[in-house]
Amino acid sequence: MLTGVVAAFAYVGAVDPNEPGHYPVCPLFRLTGILCPGCGGLRSAHAFAHGDLVTALGANAVAVAGYVLFAVAMVFWLVGAVRGVSVRLTAGPVWWWSAGVVVALFSVVRNLPFGAALAP
Repeated sequence: MLTGVVAAFAYVGAVDPNEPGHYPVCPLFRLTGILCPGCGGLRSAHAFAHGDLVTALGANAVAVAGYVLFAVAMVFWLVGAVRGVSVRLTAGPVWWWSAGVVVALFSVVRNLPFGAALAP
């Protein structure tokens, strides 16, 4: 999994999503003009891969939080694997419900006029 994620980041880092024609447009945005929680995710990944955290956060702050959470989880897993300890990372229902509420609020706020700073 880690190899796949690194390969995906390397590809998005090499092929700029800010240039038209490289990636498809979000179908929800194309049909309705509404930004989904993932809109700006590729631009965010591109900026993150180039070390531009401010631009990455501006494109999609929730995606950046996901990158960081994934990286932290992988560090814990890799340290456990090197030490020969079985590491099982689990999240309870409260965590998943909280994450869902945060993503839903992010989706709603970024589509409102006062939340324009969260739009890519």
